[in-house]
Amino acid sequence: MTVSGHADGLKAVLAPFAAAAKDFAEAPVRAAIDKAIAPDALVRMCHPVGDLTGGQAWYDAVYAPLLTAMPDLERRDLIVLAGTTPEGQDWIGTMGNYMGTFLAPFMEIPPTGHLAHMRYHEFFKVEAGRITEVNAIWDLPELMMQARAWPMAPQLGAYLCTPSPGSGDGLSASGDGSASLEHIKRMETAMCRHPEDPDPGVMRLSEFWHPRFNWYGPAGIGTGRGISGFRHWHQIPFLRGMPDRKADPTGDRLASEEMADLMSHWISVGNYVCETGWPNMRMKLTHDGWMGIAPPGREITLRSVDFWRLEDGRIRENWVQIDVPYVYAQLGVDVFARMREFNKARNMGPVPIDGGLS
Repeated sequence: MTVSGHADGLKAVLAPFAAAAKDFAEAPVRAAIDKAIAPDALVRMCHPVGDLTGGQAWYDAVYAPLLTAMPDLERRDLIVLAGTTPEGQDWIGTMGNYMGTFLAPFMEIPPTGHLAHMRYHEFFKVEAGRITEVNAIWDLPELMMQARAWPMAPQLGAYLCTPSPGSGDGLSASGDGSASLEHIKRMETAMCRHPEDPDPGVMRLSEFWHPRFNWYGPAGIGTGRGISGFRHWHQIPFLRGMPDRKADPTGDRLASEEMADLMSHWISVGNYVCETGWPNMRMKLTHDGWMGIAPPGREITLRSVDFWRLEDGRIRENWVQIDVPYVYAQLGVDVFARMREFNKARNMGPVPIDGGLS
C-alpha cells in the first residue's frame, strides 16, 4: 500500500464518527463510536475529566453533557492528518471546533444563549483497524471566556475563534512529510538552546518561521502574529517563568529517570506535522511572568497536542493546545472552583429562546 493509501485507510477508521458528529445526535454518534473505538481503548481527556476506558465512557463523560448544553451541536474538522510515527505507530491527528448554541451549563460553565465555539485537538492511535488510544484536549477555558466567567489571569495574546489553515488543504493534505518533520525537529533543537544561552539569536527564529506566521495558543495564552507577537505574547513569559525545561523532541523514550515519563508521537504529511505527548515536557515554575502565575518553585508537566503547517520552507501556522487547567491543578489551583465562585451570582439555568417566529 502506498503512503497516501495507508493514510486514507487510517482516516477511514475515524470517518464514520466524524460524519455522525457533523450533525450531532446521540444514537448515530454512539453507533459510530462503537464501530471506531475499541471497548478497552484508553481515552486520555483533559482536566478535570481524566482517563477513561472505551468510547462509550468518553461519550457519557463529555459528549452527553455537551449535547445537552448545545442541542444543535456540530463538530467541524479543520485539519485531519494520518500517518505512521518513526517508531511504527499509526495515529490520526484532528483539529477543529465544537460549535453550537450554548443554552445550558457545560461543566459548570454558564450558558451564553449564543453560538459558542470550543477548539479541540484530538489524536487517535489505530491498531488492527480500531482506535485503541485517544489524547484529547478541549479548550474548556475558551468557553469560560465566552461566558465571561474567566477564573484565571488575563491572557496576553489575541482572542479569536481559531481558523482553518490559510492554504485551505487541512482535510486533504497529502505527500511525503519527512522534510517538514525534519524542519520542526531542527527548530525545536534550536529553541532549546535558549535561555541557557541568553542570546535569543541562538534560536534562529527567522530561519524556521515565516515572517507572517500565526501562533494559535490555547485560551489563557492567546494568538500571536510573527516573531514579535510570538515572543511577546507567549515565548518570553514562558521561558522567563520556566527556564529549566526538559522535553522529548525525538519521539524516543529517554533513558534518564527524570525524563522517563516524557514521550512524543509525531506524524507528518506534506507540509504538515502534528505531535502529541501526555506528557511531553517537564519544567519548574521558578520565576514570574507565565500566565500571571506566581512562581511556587514547583515542577509541572505539560500535556499538548500541536499542529504545524509549513509554507515556502518555513512555519506559516502553528496550532497549539496545552491542558491549561491541568497546569493550574498541579500548582494547587482549582480553576473550576474559582469559576464556581463567579457562578454564585449567575443564573445557571437553561436559556429559553423561542423560534423567533411568534
